Amino acid sequence: MRINCLSCGHRLELDEAYDDFEGPVKCLCGAMLKIRTQEGKLKGISLTMKPHPPRGQAASPDLPGE
Repeated sequence: MRINCLSCGHRLELDEAYDDFEGPVKCLCGAMLKIRTQEGKLKGISLTMKPHPPRGQAASPDLPGE
């Protein structure tokens, strides 16, 4: 099963262990995704933690209400 990171767009390849799964998956960019799958199909995905900016770069401030 393939999913795309909601933060950076990287394509993650998940094996059969994720066919019936609910929980966190970490992308190479550092973002944490919460996924829910059933019978090998993605049923839900959300971004639970944004990746940290690379060293030497300041994080962009969150907009009010975020």
